[in-house]
Amino acid sequence: MNTSTKSELGENNPDVAFEKRDVNIRAVLYFLATLFAVVALALISMRGLFGFYSHTQKLGPGVSPFYNSRELPPAPRLQVKPVEDLDQVRQSQEDLLNSYGWADQATGKVRVPIDCAMDMLIERKLPVRTPTPGSASGDRAEREKRQ
Repeated sequence: MNTSTKSELGENNPDVAFEKRDVNIRAVLYFLATLFAVVALALISMRGLFGFYSHTQKLGPGVSPFYNSRELPPAPRLQVKPVEDLDQVRQSQEDLLNSYGWADQATGKVRVPIDCAMDMLIERKLPVRTPTPGSASGDRAEREKRQ
C-alpha cells in the first residue's frame, strides 16, 4: 500500500477514531442461537412440569386469602358506623328514661318515666327547707321580710 492510501484509512492519523476491524457476525449469531435455545428449553420444561403437577395434585377450590387472618382485637374496637352506634345508645337511654322498672329490687327502688315523676312531685309538693340564720338563703329571707 502506498502512503496516501494508509493516511486515508486513518492508520497513521491519531485523530481518527473508529473500529479498524469488523464485528464477528458468526459469534453474534452463535450467541443469539444459544440464547434462543436456552429460553425455548426453559419454556418447554416449565410447561411439562406444570402439566405433570396439574395431573398429580388436584388442589380443589382456592383458599380464601383471609383464612389465617387474626381474630378481632379486644374491646374497645374502632367504630365502623359511629352515627348508628350513637343512635342506638340514645335510643336505649330514652327507653330507660321513659319506662317503668326496678332500679334496685332489693331496696325497693323503682324507675318511673320522667313525666310521671314530675307529676308526682307536683302532687306531693317539693319539700322546702326552712332557712337557718347565718346562711346565705336565710339572710336573703330576712331582708325580704324587712322590706
